[in-house]
Amino acid sequence: MAKLNTIETTEMHTGGEPLRIIEKGYPEIKGNTILDKIRYLRENQDMYRKFLMWEPRGHYDMYGVLLVLPDIESADFGTIFLHNEGYGTMCGHAVIALGRYAVDKGLVKNPQTPETKINIQCPCGLVEAYVEYDGVKTENVRFQSVPSFVYATDVDVEVEGFGTVKVDVVYGGTFYAIVPAERYGLNVRKSSVDELRRAAGTTTDSLRRSYKVEHPESPDLEFIFGTIMTDGKDEFSDDPTANMCVFAEREVDRSPCGSGVTARTALQYYKGHRKIGQKRRFRGPSGAMFTTSVVKEVTYGKYKNAVVVEVSGKGHYVGSSKFTLEDDDEIGQGFILR
Repeated sequence: MAKLNTIETTEMHTGGEPLRIIEKGYPEIKGNTILDKIRYLRENQDMYRKFLMWEPRGHYDMYGVLLVLPDIESADFGTIFLHNEGYGTMCGHAVIALGRYAVDKGLVKNPQTPETKINIQCPCGLVEAYVEYDGVKTENVRFQSVPSFVYATDVDVEVEGFGTVKVDVVYGGTFYAIVPAERYGLNVRKSSVDELRRAAGTTTDSLRRSYKVEHPESPDLEFIFGTIMTDGKDEFSDDPTANMCVFAEREVDRSPCGSGVTARTALQYYKGHRKIGQKRRFRGPSGAMFTTSVVKEVTYGKYKNAVVVEVSGKGHYVGSSKFTLEDDDEIGQGFILR
């Protein structure tokens, strides 16, 4: 590993899901677009991701973000998301936390009351965030993501230990398999995290080997990011519905998962369980809630009934950090246990 400067961060969480915002000390990232920058990081600087996401500074389910210059003119800033396996294309819990952070840290000029709009370029595209702001403090954040669409329903997947399982494949800034936990003989509220992680992770592994997805705009987005286990309660109700998202290398989202509930809302709308404007709450493993609604139908490539989904929640600050590496500390470069 090259000589490491001190890396400074602000630490937040949204619904219990961590967000390490990297502020100072990261080396220069080359590339004309955010997707170019991600390729550069993966090929040349991935040791810094491991340094910050893995132990002893992080853990198996750690999550982080780099703020970079956007390549979309209307964006206030760009993002690169980091996790245990690599780099994500969309992250709703991060957008929610970054909304507060951007206003509080002065990343947007002339914040407005009672709500400030921020344009955040994620790797999947431009996301609009709206931050409650009273002139002194920030509160809840809502965001409208890139168009979401149902890619396929009732896809048969051979899942080791469970046989053939039917899943729906949906895009919500990244591709997910969505499936009721009862199809594995599990309960998303009562089964252990280890049981749910294994079933969801094995499903993702099988899909990655045997199932190809296509994106309307970029081949960089053509991969299955994870599997969302649900309670199966998709028909509209005033009661919250629960899910657990297992993504990347079997990482468990503590929150309801912003991009995950975006995809699940699109699926519910597609199946006739939601109407435009109807709000529904989603509960994550930590007990935290996100609220979603379908804003409008749009055309996205060949998908004539894609939708724009709005998700709302709140991120919280938990501290700040300065990370260093001593010259003789090989273990301190990063390792991971599971």
